[in-house]
Amino acid sequence: MRVVIQRVSNASVAVPDEGYEAGIGKGMLILAAFTEGDAKEDLEWMVRKVSALRIFDDENGVMNRSVTDTGGEIMVVSQFTLYASVARGNRPSYIRAARPETAIPLYEEFCRMLGDAAGKPVARGIFGADMKVSLLNDGPVTIVIDSKMREF
Repeated sequence: MRVVIQRVSNASVAVPDEGYEAGIGKGMLILAAFTEGDAKEDLEWMVRKVSALRIFDDENGVMNRSVTDTGGEIMVVSQFTLYASVARGNRPSYIRAARPETAIPLYEEFCRMLGDAAGKPVARGIFGADMKVSLLNDGPVTIVIDSKMREF
């Protein structure tokens, strides 16, 4: 599992073809991708890491608070292109991204688990849809985490 986390002042996602919109205020926009072999252990590890990640300022202006500490909001958008390989040629290959029948249940479970950890619902996009994502980056703070490349 791979995520890109962006600390945001606000973010929104729209799927115009389906009349769908969702948005958050201050918090995290998380772009999430899955690969074959991802399992519940990857989700559990990622939820623990993301919900405790100290990227929000404390009273001294030091990034020392998590999204759960601040009561911030969370949005998760599926993004299979995070597993793009550009090793050969100029056209990215996405063969490392999990197929929808694998990725959709992982995405749904990740959103549910993250909402449980945060104590509030997680806003989300629509898996596989042509989404229009807008955000106002705060900082900017952008972090990439891969469950297969854990740094201790």
